[in-house]
Amino acid sequence: MFVLTIEEYFSSAHQLRGYRGKCENLHGHNWKVVISVKGEKLNEIGLLIDFGDLKTFLKTIISKLDHTNLNDIPYFSIHNPSSEHIAKYIAEQFIAKIAEQNLAHISLDSVTVWESATARCTYYP
Repeated sequence: MFVLTIEEYFSSAHQLRGYRGKCENLHGHNWKVVISVKGEKLNEIGLLIDFGDLKTFLKTIISKLDHTNLNDIPYFSIHNPSSEHIAKYIAEQFIAKIAEQNLAHISLDSVTVWESATARCTYYP
C-alpha cells in the first residue's frame, strides 16, 4: 500500500454557534490542511498519482473557503464550522473529485485540519 500526503493552507473566519466562550465570537484562523490518499496500483511510470494533481484538487476545494466567513457557506449554515466539520467537508469534496476524475485505484485515507499550531482534527472517511 502506498500513501501520498500533501498540505495546503487557507485563511477564514468563523464563529461557533452554541459555544459558550470566546469562540462564539467571529474570529479567524490560518488553517493548514493535510490530505493523504492511498492505493496499491502504480501507473506505467511508477506513480500512484501525481502530487501536482492532488494539490490542484485540494486547492480547488479550499479556494471556496479561503478568505470567507465559513458561516456564510451553505454547508456550514447546517453544520457548525468546527474543525471536525471542516475536515469532513473537505473529505467529502475530495472524494467527489477522485470520483469525477475516474481515479478508482486511489482512496482518501485521511484529512487533518489544523486550526492552530497546537490544535488539529483528523477525519477518516
